[in-house]
Amino acid sequence: MSVIETAADLRQLAEQSNAWPFEEARKIVARLKKQPKKEVIFETGYGPSGLPHIGTFGEVARTTMVRHAFRVLTDDKVKTRLIAFSDDMDGLRKVPDNVPNKEMLEQYLGKPLTEVPDPFGTHPSFGEHNNARLRTFLDHFGFEYEFMSSTECYKSGRFDQALLKLLARFDEVMAIMLPSLREERAATYSPFLPVSPKTGIVLQVPVTAHDAKAGTITYEDPDTKKQVVTPVTGGRCKLQWKPDWAMRWVALGVDYEMAGKDLIDSVKLSGEICRALGGVAPEGFNYELFLDEKGQKISKSKGNGLTIEEWLRYASPESLSLFMYREPKAAKRLYFDVIPRHVDEYYQFLGGFERQDPRQQLSNPVWHIHSGKPPKIDMPISFGMLLTLVSSSNAENAEMLWGFIGRYRPGVTPKTHPKLNELVGYAIHYFRDFVLPEKKFREPTDTERAALIDLRDALSQLNPDAGAEDIQNVVYEVGRREPFLDQKKKAKDGKPGVSLDWFNLLYQVLLGQEKGPRFGSFVAVYGLQNTIDMIDGALARSA
Repeated sequence: MSVIETAADLRQLAEQSNAWPFEEARKIVARLKKQPKKEVIFETGYGPSGLPHIGTFGEVARTTMVRHAFRVLTDDKVKTRLIAFSDDMDGLRKVPDNVPNKEMLEQYLGKPLTEVPDPFGTHPSFGEHNNARLRTFLDHFGFEYEFMSSTECYKSGRFDQALLKLLARFDEVMAIMLPSLREERAATYSPFLPVSPKTGIVLQVPVTAHDAKAGTITYEDPDTKKQVVTPVTGGRCKLQWKPDWAMRWVALGVDYEMAGKDLIDSVKLSGEICRALGGVAPEGFNYELFLDEKGQKISKSKGNGLTIEEWLRYASPESLSLFMYREPKAAKRLYFDVIPRHVDEYYQFLGGFERQDPRQQLSNPVWHIHSGKPPKIDMPISFGMLLTLVSSSNAENAEMLWGFIGRYRPGVTPKTHPKLNELVGYAIHYFRDFVLPEKKFREPTDTERAALIDLRDALSQLNPDAGAEDIQNVVYEVGRREPFLDQKKKAKDGKPGVSLDWFNLLYQVLLGQEKGPRFGSFVAVYGLQNTIDMIDGALARSA
């Protein structure tokens, strides 16, 4: 493997890399050439109307990858900031399905999320509770970011100048927004939403007049029907979300922000408003949405799909980062069954990194997951293998699993391989929650019984210390019979191939599961005598 010796060498390779973070970062480099500036602002947005979900994390993780790629392309000579922005001044439109004390929340509909009591009782407001949940998770991953609250920005006056600019261009903004609205909504639409001084509710009311010089709008009080004049500054108004998005880009000088595919039209409209305010819309791309096990879009309010905490109960943070890195513009199911594959593939990418040349390394997901410095980790047993070991032995504790591992790989212990020890814990959790409830052993046919008996006898003839390859050869040899022959495949020695039906039989009858690791490797870890006993047990069950 050749080595990248200088930052210039790294930059040259990055300029040619087709890894998507570099492709995105090159867009920002081109932007700077047109409009030079000393600091580049990356932003991610969060709507805290429901509990944080993995999609929120995905946006921060992906943006962080682009940010690092940009730093490489610019030799880290341009200052960068990543703002994690919370729209916590939005009015509570409906009560989420997955929170306690729903009846209590009903009476606060319409109020800013930071003025709604926390149904969990742990924070001053619902908005602050959900913000804290988001920050805790981002901190757990070690992201470098700056948290920013919409409420704080509006009330502190940080947005005042941009709000006054939008008020001065009120008619231009209306001309952009009205064609996108239904006729009924267009009749009462205003980019400014006054906050009622009496009720604290974010009012959806028509604006009857606006005065750019005075910095005020006039609206009709929905209760008294009287005309009310209010400043647009100091948190006494907030903007509808598309004008709000554009105003924020201008106020904060945002250069890069990605968004979900469902927001393509919104990005376009907000970009037009941004330009009407004299700004330049940020670079970015529209990523595909995550789907639950039924193929439905994941929703914060519904709480469908995986939660942040759930993924971390069953797998490492790095495996989640790999999920986010891969194919960001393709729709993907985000459910429990995707976890084992991403755990193992993360370690496969990590294991292959040292054998790659620098150009290949920049396309390896772990380079982007670890900001160019992937760790060196020896993972002697796969997560899939651990799951099968737990399943076959019904292991209820880590000590039992480590007994198998220690016999298979002498000298490998929880102390020498702490990451493997983490996987052991994840495997036990995953088995208890997902594998065990679905475990179903099917009975073998007469033909399959005969094959299992022959496999049992063949394994019993092997040396107790036989390796995985020798065991796998025996498994293949026993499987070379009807109905398991695959004449289209040929083994290295020219013998007929063996169909997947043979291995599916082993998994379904012996392990009570649909899939599994390479069977010879499993037997080597689990033990020949344990496997023989397993076959005897399966034959006895179906006798």
